Amino acid sequence: MFSGLSAFPLTPMNENGLDEEAFARLIERLSAAGVDAIGALGSTGNYAYLLPTERMRIAQLAVAHAGPVPVMIGIGALRTRDVLALAEQAQHVGASAVLLAPVSYQALSSEEVFTLYETVTRTLSIPLCVYDNPGTTHFTFSDELHGRIAQLPNVRSIKIPGVPLSAEAAKARIDRLRARIPSHVTIGISGDAYAAQGLNCGCEAWYSVLGGLFPETALALVRAAQAGDGSEVLRQSERLQPLWALFKQYGSLRVMATAARLMGLVTSPALPLPLQPLNDAGCQQLAKQLDTLELA
Repeated sequence: MFSGLSAFPLTPMNENGLDEEAFARLIERLSAAGVDAIGALGSTGNYAYLLPTERMRIAQLAVAHAGPVPVMIGIGALRTRDVLALAEQAQHVGASAVLLAPVSYQALSSEEVFTLYETVTRTLSIPLCVYDNPGTTHFTFSDELHGRIAQLPNVRSIKIPGVPLSAEAAKARIDRLRARIPSHVTIGISGDAYAAQGLNCGCEAWYSVLGGLFPETALALVRAAQAGDGSEVLRQSERLQPLWALFKQYGSLRVMATAARLMGLVTSPALPLPLQPLNDAGCQQLAKQLDTLELA
């Protein structure tokens, strides 16, 4: 499950609670499309805004509606105590793996982050994916730290942020990391605009925001990469450049939440306050691109 397309869906909600029916439909769409894995309660899944009981319910729904597709559940939280409880919940509901980001309010040291992963992996009976997302956690992993964590039991993948857009620099970055980690630990690219370069330069997986709502489009890009057709991978990503530009301008979460509403898959606003979907101008831009790119 740590290669190919891992699709990360939105968790639809409002201030009164979760929209369980909408979430179940999103998961069923991903399963029907044949994605390689589903990543529930990632950043697109708004995990940081949910109560523990809500997170457990979303984990249950994801596993129940994913069919044969393996599900990875995000377990990031401020305290190690809470991470351990979430890991236990994920295992209890039948998740195939967990995803852990070093969430913090106070800045964490490298040793504190290592100790977090060491403590959590010691209790797991399922694999773990390291979530390297400095844009939200404000913690930057070194390759040395990745190497230490990758030696821990049950670590099976590293979800890295975007690589350089230069093919030479992207390959060098991935090769440096690969040299530090065991062969059984895969490297997955995130930051959808960087997916093509990452996949062409050695990443085995795409941990995808786009795939959570448009799985067929994301799968076409991944399958081209798996077939070794690097030119087609770049062509497909370049076609989606207008969408990547909207991600950069507004944030991928807001764009996906608005797109889901435009497609009638969720009701507005679908985000936890104070987060809000795109304004009218942004919504018009997005609607035009969904039509032009034939995504909706």
